[in-house]
Amino acid sequence: MKKFLTYCVTVALLAAALPAMAFRQFPYDIPNPAGGWIVDWANDGTATGTVPNFIGLDGLAGRPLVPAAVSKRLAAGDGYSKMADGTGLYTFGFSDGSADPENLFMERRTFKAELPAPTISYYEGQDYYLTLTNVGMKLRPDLFDPHSVHFHGFPQAAPVFDGEPMASFGIRMGFDLTYYYNLVEPGTYLYHCHVEATEHMEMGMLGNLYIKPRQDLYAQKNLLMFNGFNQFAYNDCNNLPSYKADKSDFEAPAGVVGGTMCGSTGYDVEKAIQFSDFDAEFHKLHIAADTLPFADMLASHYMLNGRGYPDTVGGPVTNNASSEVGQPDYVSQPLDSKITANQGQKILLRLSNLSIQNFATLEFNGPAFKVVGKCAKLLRGPDGKDLSYFANSVFIGPGETFDLILDTTGWAQGTYYFYSRNLNQLNNDQMERGGAMTEIIIN
Repeated sequence: MKKFLTYCVTVALLAAALPAMAFRQFPYDIPNPAGGWIVDWANDGTATGTVPNFIGLDGLAGRPLVPAAVSKRLAAGDGYSKMADGTGLYTFGFSDGSADPENLFMERRTFKAELPAPTISYYEGQDYYLTLTNVGMKLRPDLFDPHSVHFHGFPQAAPVFDGEPMASFGIRMGFDLTYYYNLVEPGTYLYHCHVEATEHMEMGMLGNLYIKPRQDLYAQKNLLMFNGFNQFAYNDCNNLPSYKADKSDFEAPAGVVGGTMCGSTGYDVEKAIQFSDFDAEFHKLHIAADTLPFADMLASHYMLNGRGYPDTVGGPVTNNASSEVGQPDYVSQPLDSKITANQGQKILLRLSNLSIQNFATLEFNGPAFKVVGKCAKLLRGPDGKDLSYFANSVFIGPGETFDLILDTTGWAQGTYYFYSRNLNQLNNDQMERGGAMTEIIIN
C-alpha cells in the first residue's frame, strides 16, 4: 500500500510539473519530468522517446514524414449552424480539440459543434488513436446523451471500437474514450455518432472519412510515377509490396509492379463532398425541448459539406448564435465544396451520403466522369478486370460512397456545376437556386 501511495504521489508531482500543453496519450506512454511525454510507439512497454516513421520518406527533400501512429481528439457536444437562407439551427456535432491544452479543453470545446465534423484522413498502415470527449449540451442541460464515433463501412479492429451501442457503448457526459483503428483498407468512408442514431445524425453528427493507399507512399519513396501520378484513390497496381513488419520500408515486390489498371485512379486535386439534409422544424422543436416529430420528418435544407448553395462555394460560415440564442458566434461550417483545378488535371471527388432519409442523384453538367470506386472498394473484378465506368451522374443512397475522377483534359476554362438532379433538393427551404449544388472552376 505504501508503494502504491508513493507511486500516486510521484505521478501527481510529475503531472503538476508539466506545463500546460496539448498531447494525446498512447498505451504505455509515461510523463516526462522535462516536459511532454515519452512515447512508446511500438506499444511493447519500452519508452523509446523517438517517433519512428515508416517507409523512409525523410530522404526526399520537401516531403513530409509519415508517422507510424497518429492521433486526434474530438469533442462531442452541441452548437449552432446557419443555413444558406440565413436560418439559424440548433445542432449536435463534433469539433477538433487536438491542439487544446488539457486544462482548457472543456472551456474551448463546449458549444463548438461543427457541420460537418472535422475530416479524418490518414494513410493505409498507420495506427490511429481517436479520443472522443463528451462535453455535454450547453443549451440542453436536461439531456445526458452519450455519444460515440462509428466509422461507417470500415473494417473495425474490434467490436468495442465500432461505436454501435449494441456491440460497444456510448461515452457519457464528462467522460472520454480512446478508440483504436488499424487503417488497413484504403477508400472513402464516412463517420457519425451511432447512439440514438436517427436523432443525433439528423442533428448534425456527420463527418468525412477517407484512407489514402500505400501506393501513394510507395510511388513517392521510390520516385516512381504511375501514369504520371504519385497519389491515387486506391492501390490499383499489381504486385504492390506490403510494408515490412516494423513499417520502416516496403518489402521487395513479388513481381513487376504494374498491370493494366496501374495508375488508373491517379489524380492531381482531391475533394471530399458529403450530401446531407436537415428538417428545420425538428431542430427548432429540439431546442425548445418539445416533442420530436420523428414520424413526420421532412427535409427542408439540402447541403453539401454542411452548406447549401451559394454558401457551398464561399469562405467559412459563422453562425448567428449571439443574436438568436445568446451564445458567442463561432465558425460553425468551415468546409466548403468548391473545386478548383487547372486544365488537364484530374480531380478525385470523394462522395458520401449521410442523410437519414433521402437518396440523391448527383450530376455534373460537363463531360462524363469516371466512377472508379464504390463503398470503399476499387471497381475491379476478382479476375483483375477493370469495372470502372463513365457517367454524368451517380445515384447515391444513405450510407453509400463513390469515388469519381474528372479528367479535365480538353475542357474549356470556366465554371461547371455539380448538383443534385432532384429538383426539391435545389433549394434552401423556400429560397430557390440553392441546396445541394457546388461549382467546379477550371483555370
